[in-house]
Amino acid sequence: MTSSKSSSKTPPVPVVQLPAETWPHVALYRRVREALLSLPLYFRTQTVIEGISAVDIFTLNAALGATIENQVVATLNQMRDVWDPQDEYMQYGFVRQSQTFPDVLLRRIGDGDAEPAEPLLGIELKGWYLLAKEAEPSFRFAVTPAACAPQDLIVVVPWALGNILSGSPTVFAPYIESARYAAEYRNHHWEHLRVTSGDKGIKLASGVHPYPSKAHPISDRPNSDGGGNFGRFARTGIMETYLTRARQELLAGIRAEHWLGFFKLFQDQKAATAIAGEIERLRTKLSSSDVPANERTEAALAVLTHLERLIV
Repeated sequence: MTSSKSSSKTPPVPVVQLPAETWPHVALYRRVREALLSLPLYFRTQTVIEGISAVDIFTLNAALGATIENQVVATLNQMRDVWDPQDEYMQYGFVRQSQTFPDVLLRRIGDGDAEPAEPLLGIELKGWYLLAKEAEPSFRFAVTPAACAPQDLIVVVPWALGNILSGSPTVFAPYIESARYAAEYRNHHWEHLRVTSGDKGIKLASGVHPYPSKAHPISDRPNSDGGGNFGRFARTGIMETYLTRARQELLAGIRAEHWLGFFKLFQDQKAATAIAGEIERLRTKLSSSDVPANERTEAALAVLTHLERLIV
């Protein structure tokens, strides 16, 4: 199915369609969303990172991204009291799967050799390192809307190290959206580009259904994409309000966006005077009366002192 080439109007913005109130598991769906929002309070990890240099900090997402996502799944299973307070779903758990959509399923477990029951819902789970150089999630989401059940979610979990250059990962309030709506919004965005800047229609995947096997085609693709941008989720604008808020998360008393700008100076090998000036600016922020002194701000001051030595 190819989008029309004759239309000159931007298609209407899609509308979020939540699971029907008559769906037997709608209460579970709401509690899962609540559990996801509560992740920062429950997230635990035994991962500890030491010895990262300023110039290597942007590599952490590639090194730890999958680990963080696995630990988020483990945390959700440990939060059963939140999403299953009455023990109605004792035989169900969150399971990670690879190479297909969605990458996390809430499904019945322990069925042995029996044919597994259809999952209750799916989550396309993505970790986002708050200090990634692009300053936005870089993952692609090309799944066709027809492959998404109404209860499926796309969830982006931002994280950073507790002491900026060391310590254990800490997660922050996640971005949560209907996966079907996200796919429709992406296609709407692409069709808008077609109308405003040329013919870039979309070929929709066909013959799909929720929770397809790997044999089913599940990805939409554009007729033309010279810049390779189709599916770059954050670039559709759907997350813009959330991203603005996330970049203001405090990491040891300083906003993530300020840390990011600072580490880019190291990555871009700016002059020592520019780096020293930024170090002093961040130190002033940490020493201001608006930032309460605690172990994390002390750790941040230690990081700045360490980095200052590197440029002497």
